[in-house]
Amino acid sequence: MPTMRAMVLDRPKTPLVLRERPVPQPAAGQVLIAVEACGVCRTDLHVVDGELPDPKLPVVPGHEIVGRVAALGPDVRSFALGARVGVPWLGEACGVCPYCRSGRENLCDAPVFTGYTRDGGYATHTLAAHSRCPKTSMRPKPRRCSAPA
Repeated sequence: MPTMRAMVLDRPKTPLVLRERPVPQPAAGQVLIAVEACGVCRTDLHVVDGELPDPKLPVVPGHEIVGRVAALGPDVRSFALGARVGVPWLGEACGVCPYCRSGRENLCDAPVFTGYTRDGGYATHTLAAHSRCPKTSMRPKPRRCSAPA
């Protein structure tokens, strides 16, 4: 079974530990992402410092993720392998609570948060809901300058 490396928080207020873990397999509605970069946000530090209640433990922090699609869940058709995607903090929303039905998913009654209640991006691979992953483009913007006459 292929393995990945991940920085794991076993309990709040302890250092992250480098671990080898099996590469997760995407289920329906998910994509496996080969992580290229993951930022460090203050929210990640709140999780590690034990300032947010009830994290999934052990957990892989990190929610400012950019990577490439490495595998698709059985029903995912909206991405190609190798597509560059981002993974947000709000990993999933229930879609049925009053907040979700009114377009305010950020207030969802049953959210799933990347790097807090679901493993995040301080790893070589992570899973994400395909519906929450915006496709990204890293093409350089044309440089515009004018030279003095």
